[in-house]
Amino acid sequence: MKNRFLGYCRKWFGMKGFLFSFFQFFILSFFLTSCYNHGQQTPDAWDLTKEQLDSISFFTTHHYTQGYNFVVNADSLVLLESVNVGTGMVEMMTDDGTETVSPEISTNVVNKGDRLVVADIDIVSSDSIDSVWVKVAHDQLTQGWIRESEMLRAVSPDDPISEFIDFFSDSHLLIFLAFFVVVGAAYGLFRLNRRNAYIVHFRDVGSFYPTLLCLLVAASATLYASIQMFGPETWRHFYYHPSLNPFTLPPILCWFLTSVWAIVIVGIAVVFDLYHRLPLGDAVLYLGGLAAVCAVDYVIFSLTTLYFVGYPLLIVYFVFALWSYIRTGHDHYLCGHCGRQLQEKGICPYCGTMNE
Repeated sequence: MKNRFLGYCRKWFGMKGFLFSFFQFFILSFFLTSCYNHGQQTPDAWDLTKEQLDSISFFTTHHYTQGYNFVVNADSLVLLESVNVGTGMVEMMTDDGTETVSPEISTNVVNKGDRLVVADIDIVSSDSIDSVWVKVAHDQLTQGWIRESEMLRAVSPDDPISEFIDFFSDSHLLIFLAFFVVVGAAYGLFRLNRRNAYIVHFRDVGSFYPTLLCLLVAASATLYASIQMFGPETWRHFYYHPSLNPFTLPPILCWFLTSVWAIVIVGIAVVFDLYHRLPLGDAVLYLGGLAAVCAVDYVIFSLTTLYFVGYPLLIVYFVFALWSYIRTGHDHYLCGHCGRQLQEKGICPYCGTMNE
């Protein structure tokens, strides 16, 4: 009796120590991610020149300014080197309506993958096509002027996060991905069901992490499409100035980035949990089926939300996922030999013992 009491005490104080350590880590993380005090703003800090005010105004509406870095993602880009931008001496139009460069105007060409920096910006009110002209430079010898609209079609911000956003925002890629994912996932889940394998939502393991991961992916895809519809400028600013720290972003982007981090954390938890619940072969099959379901969730909810169908569909999906977990996701038995959790009686997949 005394030994049992001492065992309970060790277990209780060990749990309290763990909780206390976790609380200390949480408080430390809170202070490390708190806002930085840049010092008191004095009236002299806003004593700006007209050029500085124009630069701030341009940055507010266009989200970039002088010194910003781009990378060329088109095959090539022609820069006009000696164009008199102030007088509107720009490209000429041919008879068939296409643009060409006057022979007396020298040009520079930058190719795909070249990095550019914004050297100057000018407004040409006489240009009926695009009044904003941007001077970009690849190096000391390769630089020139180009219309902003033409430039933005051929470049992307020189940041890996922005390039990742470009990749997943491609409409042609999204349509192809939707077709490929839906067909491939349907076939894969059908094969797994024929093998009587574990599948999230249908024959789930006794863990809530996979269901939570699917719900996070669906909610994040819905939020992502909502930001593009209702806050395009907010998303555009994030595209030009991406960050992985949700605490430095506006509330809507903070929620979205927090959900993305939650997907990463829960995904890691799923892998570790499956390692302790399933044999290696069954775990790999389950992860393949889970990845297919998450891919289908991303494609369906990111597309249907653009037509406002995604919102009621998300509610239906949450109800279905939670109902499926309550119905099939609990472990009901323990192996009499190894003590591992089992969903049904029979041969234990971990130790091979027959449980009746």
